[in-house]
Amino acid sequence: MNYLAHIYLSGSNTHHALGNFIADDIKGLEWKKYPIKIQEGILLHRAIDSYTDKHALFKKHVSLLFPIYRHYSRVIVDMYYDHFLACHWKKFHPLPLNSFAENFYTTLENHLPLLPEVYEKRLPHIRKGNWFLKYASIDGLGQILWQMEQRTRFPSKLSNSISELKLHYSLLESDFLEFFPLLCGYCKKHPNAGNYKELPYFEI
Repeated sequence: MNYLAHIYLSGSNTHHALGNFIADDIKGLEWKKYPIKIQEGILLHRAIDSYTDKHALFKKHVSLLFPIYRHYSRVIVDMYYDHFLACHWKKFHPLPLNSFAENFYTTLENHLPLLPEVYEKRLPHIRKGNWFLKYASIDGLGQILWQMEQRTRFPSKLSNSISELKLHYSLLESDFLEFFPLLCGYCKKHPNAGNYKELPYFEI
């Protein structure tokens, strides 16, 4: 799962969403220095990743890409999943994706002092590019993957993976629509999860 899915899976809890959003930049036991609700969001993020990594459908998709993209395959599948979530957003959320995204970008800006310093530079790029909305188109996803490719330490060819997305689109999409409700069900039972019976919005 990438940014959009992790935020969605935080339910309506703003601080869980913040923790879920920054979790990849929090190493080791650094999470313990954050407020308790952000800690819960970080731990929820890690639980989501663990569940996803172990699931047969996710492993199937990683294996599909591995001969070409090696250890970047997992990252690419995460991005594919955010694409499909954005494409099928109306199935999962009553608020339009653009409104959901704008609410969360504002939430990030209002809580910037709580976030790692890297987000002072990263957030303007995410908001200006409206990453969450770009996930919904193949071209938009390709642009984001290209931006990510520029920051990888080793040659990753992330943007090339749009070819595999197009080639296996129907399979990946149908598998995602089977997998994601299962992940939502797992999160509903997790002690740090939001309440999915509520309207998942963010208080900005």
